[in-house]
Amino acid sequence: MYIIVYDFGTSSVKTCLFEIDSQIRLAASASASYGLYISDDGGAEQDTEEWWAALCSTTRELFRNSEITPNEIEGMAFCSQMQGAVFVDAQGNALRRPMNYLDQKGVEEYKACMGSGVVKVSGCSLYKLVRNLIVNYAGSTSAKDPVWKYKWVENHEPEVYSRIYKWLDIGDYLTSRCTGRIVRTADTAFATFLYDTRKGREGWNKGLLKMYKVNPDHMPEIIDCTELAGRLTGEAAAALGLVEGIPVFGGGGDTTFVNIGAGCTRPGDTHIYVGTSGWVSTYLDYQTVDINAMITGVLSAKKGYFNYYAELETAGKCFEWVMDHLALDEVGVYLEHTKVTDHESKYLSLYDYLSEEVAKVPPGANGVIFTPWLHGNRCPFEDSRAGGMFINIRIENGKRDMLRAVLEGICYHLRWLLECEARKVKTSDTIRFVGGGALSPVTCQMLADITGRRIETVNNTQEVGAIGTALVVAAGVRGTDVLALARQLVKADRVYVPDPANKEIYERNYSVFKGLYRANARSFRALNA
Repeated sequence: MYIIVYDFGTSSVKTCLFEIDSQIRLAASASASYGLYISDDGGAEQDTEEWWAALCSTTRELFRNSEITPNEIEGMAFCSQMQGAVFVDAQGNALRRPMNYLDQKGVEEYKACMGSGVVKVSGCSLYKLVRNLIVNYAGSTSAKDPVWKYKWVENHEPEVYSRIYKWLDIGDYLTSRCTGRIVRTADTAFATFLYDTRKGREGWNKGLLKMYKVNPDHMPEIIDCTELAGRLTGEAAAALGLVEGIPVFGGGGDTTFVNIGAGCTRPGDTHIYVGTSGWVSTYLDYQTVDINAMITGVLSAKKGYFNYYAELETAGKCFEWVMDHLALDEVGVYLEHTKVTDHESKYLSLYDYLSEEVAKVPPGANGVIFTPWLHGNRCPFEDSRAGGMFINIRIENGKRDMLRAVLEGICYHLRWLLECEARKVKTSDTIRFVGGGALSPVTCQMLADITGRRIETVNNTQEVGAIGTALVVAAGVRGTDVLALARQLVKADRVYVPDPANKEIYERNYSVFKGLYRANARSFRALNA
């Protein structure tokens, strides 16, 4: 069985061709990047035609160096970034540039709605928050949440708003473009926090739509992630280089499928993901929430299950920033000597190169600490004005110390999220570490030492979201249970155990790290008002 999955991230797509039989194998892959346009008003937008061009080029590239042919493909789906906003007309055409999950132009809309009321919790109207929590154990408590993108368009672009037929997330838009059917998957519907998760009441909640003044006509039909969304149209097939009629499954968001691709399919299984963003997630057969820490149980691809999910918005993005700026002189020398031209290969091999340099620095980064809040932060504190910083740089410190501090800072924050999760649910003693960050043994050992947990990695760790999506499609085609299929096919390949010799220095630095936001919150407000 051959399946195509589009792993659609913040800045690039990785198009994966999987072969699934008694094991799952990545038969071919191709990557392409697209822009993320940040504006001074808090905007973070992308371009649908750049997305489509990336899909078309990577799909055709799959078959150039493969013996597999397009007519052998039995299914396809998208695994995409979530909490974006794409507004389309009745033909599925985007009416404006899509707003990425990082977009926070709707700060005033958020304040006007959630900041009203006499009694507040975490700065939000208690009445509105409680209504949301009753319906879905969640709430729109951040200016980055999708509903404020919707309200911003209503208030600032009335001409666009007047032409909206449906409001989609990013993966839903791409599925629509492939099939001609305009729908949302349940997980992306939940990510608007306008979806009712109560058993027997699943779907758009009329009360919440009314409370947030969202037009019910803008809300699409909802399907399950495992459901057949439609079949590839002739127009889309011609552009992609595929065969008309290929089944296109619902797919969904990256957080929906990573636990399956990581093999974390039993209640209590915990994984940590580091890509552009990062998170800690524990798989549950019930839903719960910690509103103070901004953690909730988001829908799983398997109905009745949830991912208790705590997010770090800029994780790998911090190290990408390091590669682009802090390590600029080494990067120039490195690229000159290696002559690497492919974007993904360049950054994979460069990550290896910098990891080797980081390994030369002792644990604790010689006293330097970094905060990984380059685009604000959501969990365990919500503050869009928080920023990244290095602290305790002294004359004897060098660039390698700062490089290591960035990786340690990401790991400190992930430990903080893990501890916040453990207050409400039982997390597993062994953590599956996946995503691009898990490619580096240095980072894997660092995470084991800082969290004090046994860390496992898996094969094709960068493709875990795509692997999880492929398993969902395969289970749908075969009529089997996806959780059982994942347990059968996804196994650990490497194990890292905490080194007791590093415990004392990491405990000291972690204690300092946790106090840095509170000590600097007022400065962030003054600098980034």
